[in-house]
This record gives sequence, C-alpha cells and structure tokens, in this order.
Amino acid sequence: EVHLAESGGGLVQAGGSLRLSCTFSGISAYDGIGWFRQAPGKEHEGIAYISTRDDLIWYNNTVKDRFTISSDSAKNTVYLQMDSLKPEDTANYLCAGPFPRFDNWGQGTQVTVTS
Repeated sequence: EVHLAESGGGLVQAGGSLRLSCTFSGISAYDGIGWFRQAPGKEHEGIAYISTRDDLIWYNNTVKDRFTISSDSAKNTVYLQMDSLKPEDTANYLCAGPFPRFDNWGQGTQVTVTS
C-alpha cells in the first residue's frame, strides 16, 4: 500500500521561506515524486518533480530559481525548499507519485503567503 504525507506548511510573509516535506511508504523517489499545488478555484498545478531513477529534476517556470526539490532516500522523504515566497504561492501543496500516473496523493499542507 502506498502512503504519502506532507508537512511543513504555514503562514509566512512575502520574501520568506518554508521547507515542505513529503514522507512516503510503498513508493520511492526512484519511481518519481512530484509536488503540486492547488489554490482556491484553480486546477492542480505541477510545480516540481524528482526521479532518482532517471536523475531528473523538473520545475515549473513559475517557481524555477525560487524552489528546490531534493530527496533523502534514508528517510523516505522528498523536500521542497521554497524561498522568496510570493502571495501568489498561496495554495494547498500536495505530493504524489509514481510517475507518470501520479495516482497516489497525500492530503496536502497549506501554505499562506501574506503581503
């Protein structure tokens, strides 16, 4: 059984930073783990992806150069370091896998960025 759980969200001022964690079982970064976000009234948006099998990291242009995805295989965790946060980054952040179906999702962690 696959299980993913996000943590690390919170309230932060614009320009600040947060580090989100996605801890999982029954799956690994080898299979491909992605971070997504959903703002109220908007579609899910893929923002970052990592696959240690393919040695591949991908970022959405909206977060590139501000967010960094990484993995720790010993902790079964994928991180999303978010710097220079903007109010438009406010959303529920979720992790999912494996690539390409992303049919297993966590519950999400809320990130709110105030101006």
